[in-house]
Amino acid sequence: MSVDDAVAAVGAGRAVVYPTETVYGLGADATDADAVERVFDLKDRPRDKPLSLAVPDVDAALDHTRPTDREERFMRRFLPGPVTVVVERRPALPEALTAGRDRVGVRVPDHRTARSLLDRTPPLTATSANRSGSPSVTRVADLDDRVREGVAVVLDGGETPGTESTVVDPGRGVVHRRGAMADDIDAWLEAEQ
Repeated sequence: MSVDDAVAAVGAGRAVVYPTETVYGLGADATDADAVERVFDLKDRPRDKPLSLAVPDVDAALDHTRPTDREERFMRRFLPGPVTVVVERRPALPEALTAGRDRVGVRVPDHRTARSLLDRTPPLTATSANRSGSPSVTRVADLDDRVREGVAVVLDGGETPGTESTVVDPGRGVVHRRGAMADDIDAWLEAEQ
């Protein structure tokens, strides 16, 4: 299957699996509450655990979020890259995506296939393509059967590194999950206090 197929599937409200520079992601139109709900169902994810938003670049993120100056500086320093940046969301994003919270995680993958897809779709959900509680997927062969059968397209980008993104709220100076580039992020947060 091709990126063209994935773009068409997202446009039809379907979910797709796409590679990133960390793990495989499960994407659907993050601006469509019904598509977001399908991602929760495929993952069997509790509805009180928010999903993140994947976009092709920081400028696209600004269309859907309201970062402070400090948060935008952080985004421009670390994105694209293996980092999920938590910032205030704009009201147009569905509450299902953020579990009713006023903040959303933003991801700009540093992966050619993911960026090619995101250049041609609305923002996608950015969540690992595994069932909740299962290990993250680094190879298409490791996809759970329910996920594989429930998505319209699987984009195979080969094996991914497997290191999770670091999840950080730079406005509050909080690292929610340590992963890739965590030491660089710590140094930036310390220097930019």
